[in-house]
Amino acid sequence: MSISTVIAVADTTDLPPTPISPDWVLEGMPETRSQELARSHDLTSFAMVWDCTAGRFKWHYNKDETLVVLSGEAFITIDNGERRIGPGDVVFFPAGSSSTWRVPKYIKKVAFLRHTMPRPCGFGVLAWNKFLRIVGLAGSSPSMAAVPLKPENASAR
Repeated sequence: MSISTVIAVADTTDLPPTPISPDWVLEGMPETRSQELARSHDLTSFAMVWDCTAGRFKWHYNKDETLVVLSGEAFITIDNGERRIGPGDVVFFPAGSSSTWRVPKYIKKVAFLRHTMPRPCGFGVLAWNKFLRIVGLAGSSPSMAAVPLKPENASAR
């Protein structure tokens, strides 16, 4: 089985509609569209492009989601109040969390989603990958080899 690199354009011209659940809509008539761009070999992670017109709605995350705003803006309400997100901003929503989105006009994002797994399974995956590196069946990324897991001089936050 070959492993291929995927290069995709996050164009929104021909995105199919993916309506928000009517129970989640709080104001307006936001219209959302999305398209999967790539999926991991093990089917646990994928990347997608998503856009949305003006409106206010709740969103419940059943997967870990990291997003990068490409254009437009939104105001998201989370535990500690409302925050504006715009082009270049990166946001992480853990599975099981919820937020309220207020989109004044339009927003477009690329999102990276990952199905969560029980912690023992995650440790098993990490152990398996370490084993493969030790026996020489898997390489580590040269760019990650020098990155410490926890910087020694990091200040407590």
